[in-house]
Amino acid sequence: MRIPLQLLTIGGSDVGRSARARITCRYKCGDACAHEPGNNSDNAYFRDVVRAEVSRRTVLRTSLGAAVAVGATSVLAACGDDSSDSAPASGAAGNPLPGMAFDAVAPNTEDAVVIPPGYRQQVVIRWGDPILPGAPQFDFAKQTPEAQSGQFGFNNDFAGLIPVDGVGGHFYLVANQEYPTEPFMFTGFVEGKPTEQQARIAMAAVGISVVEVQAESGSGALKPVVGPRNRRLTASTPIRITGPAAGSAFVKTAADPKGEVVLGTFANCSGGITPWGTMLSGEENFNNYFANASKVTDPATAAHLKRYSFEDDADEHQWAQYEKRFDLGQEPNEANRFGYVVEVDPHDPTSVPVKHSALGRFKHESATIHVVDSGPDQGTVVAYTGDDERFEYIYKFVSSRKIKSGLSKAARTHNLGILDEGTLYVATFTGNDPAAIDGSGRLPQSGKFAGKGTWKPLLTTNSDGSARSHVDGMTPAEVAVFTRAAADKVGATKMDRPEDIEPNPVTGKVYCALTNNSKRGTEGKAATDEPNPRVENKNGQVIELTDNHAGTDMTWELLLVCGDPAAADTYYGGFDKAQVSPISCPDNVAFDPHGNLWISTDGNALKSNDGLFAVALDGERRGETKQFLTVPKGAETCGPIIGADRVIVCVQHPGELDDHSADNPASHWPDGGSSQPRPSVVAVWRDGGAVGV
Repeated sequence: MRIPLQLLTIGGSDVGRSARARITCRYKCGDACAHEPGNNSDNAYFRDVVRAEVSRRTVLRTSLGAAVAVGATSVLAACGDDSSDSAPASGAAGNPLPGMAFDAVAPNTEDAVVIPPGYRQQVVIRWGDPILPGAPQFDFAKQTPEAQSGQFGFNNDFAGLIPVDGVGGHFYLVANQEYPTEPFMFTGFVEGKPTEQQARIAMAAVGISVVEVQAESGSGALKPVVGPRNRRLTASTPIRITGPAAGSAFVKTAADPKGEVVLGTFANCSGGITPWGTMLSGEENFNNYFANASKVTDPATAAHLKRYSFEDDADEHQWAQYEKRFDLGQEPNEANRFGYVVEVDPHDPTSVPVKHSALGRFKHESATIHVVDSGPDQGTVVAYTGDDERFEYIYKFVSSRKIKSGLSKAARTHNLGILDEGTLYVATFTGNDPAAIDGSGRLPQSGKFAGKGTWKPLLTTNSDGSARSHVDGMTPAEVAVFTRAAADKVGATKMDRPEDIEPNPVTGKVYCALTNNSKRGTEGKAATDEPNPRVENKNGQVIELTDNHAGTDMTWELLLVCGDPAAADTYYGGFDKAQVSPISCPDNVAFDPHGNLWISTDGNALKSNDGLFAVALDGERRGETKQFLTVPKGAETCGPIIGADRVIVCVQHPGELDDHSADNPASHWPDGGSSQPRPSVVAVWRDGGAVGV
């Protein structure tokens, strides 16, 4: 039941929050939404403040007017009430599109992965399963750092499949292990006071896992192979820095006076697979692992830390109690050694991974590749990446070295250097009808949110390692390390949490999930605009870019403005909203072989478990949205891989609900009984046919 008085609570403490548990927010991102956004830059600041006030008043006025016109129920849906009376799509009239021929899964709160009829599922691998030779079987009550270093890590996010050279039906399953949630990893855990054993297990549980898997004949199942091709990268693995940051004063520490090799990678969120057979992994909420930001006394260093949201109360993991490099009061430069795109070559388990500073340093959600396939720029590699925090930016890197085709050793060696040579850009967006944007989410008269964009150059890195800054007053090393400040200076457009961004391999159009932003249009914060059209944006949107990939111009359009289809402030590409599955808080994007967009969600604000959705992109059915699966309660849907033979999802933090822990588990997925929940990778396939056909 919706209560009309809720109409008057705009700006209340719960408005604009997703359904993600508070404990997840704390351990995943340092409870970023409870803190002031790191971006307080004044680019277009006066306009933003004025328009924010206009938008706030307008949305109140139009909402109250709508209450008289259409009744309280519809109005409260438009204001982002958590309830939803919307039914899921059962399929629009006519034959379903190739790739979307399945019965939509209804919203639910089951403690299970729920899939369509006619499909089967398998847990491929779970947290703690051994992947290195000699690693022990997982024992929740007897964990050790040594054991975890040889086992599949915790809280899998991105996943990718890379064929093993010369071995048919075998793949490298590469997976990010984003963050540890210690209260769910250990019974009797005391928050803020991990034992050294617990802290070092957590350090071994993050990073990246590389696991050989074998496809099962006649099904979509995958079998892990424990062997020499497998690998674990943790918070202690040596990783080389390349690009303008390497060797600079900003990344030198007592342990690494040359500023060339970092110990570890963590906060690894989404990523991408390159055409040359490597994995790209984005380091995202790295600020959440460092203590004592307030003890940094140098004003410039303190300002840079603040711009990246370093705060004392964001350090939930408390690793600084056992390793001084995580104490900013002792090693402030250690913070500058994280926040990069990491490249891993799974074909050589002895290779040293690389952090590419030419792609900039910020909270990378992902990094995905497009190769220009025609014209004078044919062979140019473009990497797209988003900065996942409120009011942050969308970036791309355009290589100056062109790709060599094939997977020979010579081609792979050439291509492994592609992301070290080229130009880094940040996006600015303008709308076609800015006067129509009042914060309510109401469509402009044209019937869509659309406009143009420009990529502004920040940094060019040359083949000889030299570099040129395009930002006045900043050196190349400063742009590479303090990229957010550089983007502020050129007036980049503040977005609603740019998460996964990926080019469509069929059409070349680029899609970015903008998850949500509770501060949009609130007092003193950036006003609504066409790409971010709602005040206190609770449900997020998906933007479609038609990009001149190697150039600096583009056009854009919002494909989805997510939320309850019954609400006035939602938009599903112009498709009949009575025929769609409700989607909220888009996070990761992927594509099936037919060119349909697939979206996984994080923090569904519609009182249903998170899920995976297929979305039609073209023709009369553009915007048709169908839910393919849901994950267990408390979990997030991550890392989708969409193929003809199978769909793969990472089920992250199952059972992670407030007022629960390993001492009081809310879920027993995937093993059932009285077992502890374990983050896992799941494969889903259709009996006797291709997915969605």
